[in-house]
Amino acid sequence: MTKCNNCGRQVEDGKWCPYCGATLGKLTGNAKKAEQLANESRRLWDDDKKNEAYEACREALQLDEGNAQAQIILANCYLDGIGVEQDYAKAVAIYEEYAEQGYAQAQCNLGECYYYGRGVKQDYAKAVQWYTKSAEQGDTKAQYNLGWCYNYGQGVKRDYAKAVYWYTKSAELGYARAQNNLGVCYENGQGVKQDYAKAVQWYTKSAEQGYARAQNNLGVCYENGQGVKQDYAKAVYWYTKSAEQGYTEAQCSLGVCYEDGQGVKQDYSKAVYWYAKSAEQGYARAQCNLGLCYDSGQGVKQDYAKAVYWFTKSADQGYARAQYDLGVYYNNGRGVKQDYAKAVYWYTKSAEQRIAQAQFNLGYCYYHGQGVKQDYAKAVQWYTKSAEKGIAQAQYNLGYCYHNGEGVKQDYVKAVYWYTKSAEQGNASAQYNLGYSYHNGEGVKQDYAKAVYWY
Repeated sequence: MTKCNNCGRQVEDGKWCPYCGATLGKLTGNAKKAEQLANESRRLWDDDKKNEAYEACREALQLDEGNAQAQIILANCYLDGIGVEQDYAKAVAIYEEYAEQGYAQAQCNLGECYYYGRGVKQDYAKAVQWYTKSAEQGDTKAQYNLGWCYNYGQGVKRDYAKAVYWYTKSAELGYARAQNNLGVCYENGQGVKQDYAKAVQWYTKSAEQGYARAQNNLGVCYENGQGVKQDYAKAVYWYTKSAEQGYTEAQCSLGVCYEDGQGVKQDYSKAVYWYAKSAEQGYARAQCNLGLCYDSGQGVKQDYAKAVYWFTKSADQGYARAQYDLGVYYNNGRGVKQDYAKAVYWYTKSAEQRIAQAQFNLGYCYYHGQGVKQDYAKAVQWYTKSAEKGIAQAQYNLGYCYHNGEGVKQDYVKAVYWYTKSAEQGNASAQYNLGYSYHNGEGVKQDYAKAVYWY
């Protein structure tokens, strides 16, 4: 065994290190200078200083055209168009040459070309083939990529246990993305017994390396007290770390914290700031929340037209709450020309996603023939869905339909049932009708005392 002077790993005797591509053994002259430059190029590339990495790589190849590390960095440059014109085919050609020779990094990168269809026809199975060769040599990125393929059944039969196996291999060697994904597996109990504490452990390792997704996930754990003691201040801390890197979900969650004063002093303007950051990147929840801020004038000047703009952005992505809000705006002609048909359209979209208030509003539209042909049976259908979720007005309206036999067979007992549900939530109309039912003995035994109570 030989110790690689570049990455420090113990490797089998040979000409080069399969992990980092560094040449093994004693070098002299131009070969030595080229290897030093290649090692520097690799470090610069890993530090995301790609232009500097290209220059070091170019100098190394001028001294030793066959230096493997430098050739692989050159292939990276062709792939990204750094210092040279972007050329996927040239990148693939170099990766193939060195992958066939057993260079782990080249094998991993070639796998990625097959995975994304860069310079070759997309082929998940071939991606898995090359990821496996690289991963078995200990390349952390390849191990992560292979875990991902098993996780999602890409190029290989889905196998959560194998995903966990490869994520663990990579995570234990410090690869931040693998640490995060391993945390997700523990959180969801996929391929491993569910364990929130271990999820937090791996999220923390990844988050401390600056991985934005893990920072967000860790923030969620602190916010919900899942696997760790609930701590809103720590949730805000991690959301902020992630949000400052542009992670949309964290930006939105941080906005919620500022809006609700949870873990931080309440500040509507900061809430709007973070919602806007997230919304402008297309995050549907943030777009809806920003629309609500424009609706209420919290943290920003009230502007119904802008509320409609953001509700529409969010609703078009299928966000149910925004679809409901947009329906309300069309129904009331707020920030947009009144249009009952469009209100019904958006209420339907939202109602089908089980938003209780949208279900009630849609039932109301069918009952009154507003924006849609009057249909008492459909009104009852949507009132029922909403009433079962506890919406008091829907419970009252459903009771009224049963009482009068509208859209459903007349049934005083069911009318009383729904009037009671609504009345107990303080709905005045339901309380009156329930009193009326007790007064007249409709659907319930006549009881003047109870009638008086509800009246």
